[in-house]
Amino acid sequence: MFFTAGLFIGSFINTYAYRVLRNKPVAADRSRCPRCQRPLAPRDLIPILSFILLKGKCRYCGGKVSLRYPAAELFTGIVFLFIYLKVGFERELVPYLFMCCVLIAAAFTDLESMIIHDSLILFALMGGILLNFLFGTAGLKEMLLGSVAGGLPLLAVALMSKGGMGGGDIKLASVMGIFLGWKLVLAALFISFFIGGMVGMLLLLLGIKRRKDCIPFGPFLALGGILSILFGRELIHFYTANFYV
Repeated sequence: MFFTAGLFIGSFINTYAYRVLRNKPVAADRSRCPRCQRPLAPRDLIPILSFILLKGKCRYCGGKVSLRYPAAELFTGIVFLFIYLKVGFERELVPYLFMCCVLIAAAFTDLESMIIHDSLILFALMGGILLNFLFGTAGLKEMLLGSVAGGLPLLAVALMSKGGMGGGDIKLASVMGIFLGWKLVLAALFISFFIGGMVGMLLLLLGIKRRKDCIPFGPFLALGGILSILFGRELIHFYTANFYV
């Protein structure tokens, strides 16, 4: 059930990312083929299955459909499944799933255009505060502390590197702290920097990127946030048991 729900929400995230980057209303029109602009029928919008049955092509013009669409659907479905298996029907489940949707949307817009829209940040901020109060997962003090713990390290990086970290990344990390709390958001930042550093080194070694080329950090923040939910407590326990004096 959670995997299937994730597939359909991943499909909506695809729609959001495509439309917001092109200044189109997110929910004011039917989905259309990006090439021929024909409205898509419901049978064309079944996550994963439609892509497979149509062999990755538009039913009407035969244009190729980007692999990004089924990839986003499948990734969101897998994330929903694993978050549920980790958290169960606890009060944190809905806030965590909401945060993961925001992170995945931010990752895809950042990958395509190096932009994380303020509208998404504001939506996540309002949703985080509302859900935390509604489910009793965090009070105002905990949310404020988590927000500072998430945003302040990236703000320091941005100041020291004179623009090496984007404002959208700082705001996204700050919002992550509202959902995760200060401990898990610091674990998320550690994971993000570790994965980002490894990928950056690999891209440099392969000649895909040069030292002064920009690499979007939003996808690494998204991975860090999701992995922190799944393994952050174990990572913190390992650190405190072996290195903390």
